[in-house]
Amino acid sequence: MAQSLSNFTDLIRSVERSAVHLEMRDVYAVPNEDERFAAWREGHRLDPDDRESWWRPWLDVVQEVTAKGVRLRRARIVSEPPSEYIRYEHSFTFTNIAAGEEIRWLPRRLASGLTLPGNDFWLFDGKLVQFNVFDGEGRWVHTDQTDDQTTAGICADAFEAVWDLATPHDKYTV
Repeated sequence: MAQSLSNFTDLIRSVERSAVHLEMRDVYAVPNEDERFAAWREGHRLDPDDRESWWRPWLDVVQEVTAKGVRLRRARIVSEPPSEYIRYEHSFTFTNIAAGEEIRWLPRRLASGLTLPGNDFWLFDGKLVQFNVFDGEGRWVHTDQTDDQTTAGICADAFEAVWDLATPHDKYTV
């Protein structure tokens, strides 16, 4: 995404208790993933036993914040059958889990009765919401932040509703 990693890293490091991330798109056009996605399409898969080959700076941050007791959870609402991008993303999610993140998957058909915000978001300590806005092709457009407590409450409720219905990563297959 185009947001500066250093700005986001500072934000996530400032969290005291929890950070949750809700992803609702079936495709993300993230330029720094282009080479890895192309390699995956050609059959390359990360080897869980070769940690050195797949560890990256984001995982250091995840490990750092979870080690200080922050609970970091991510829920993904996905169409089934899943898009090629979601299959790619699923293939390396074990790396996030190895760093300390908890991840669950919810088939989109099971989310029909839920009230959800219009954009993916991060919610930090239940107070600050960061919406990630994408265009129709999955390219990041911009980030909106708000500390409006009504909005934070809506996002917290939406995330927990998804989390409660979702399947833990180790039990969800694509």
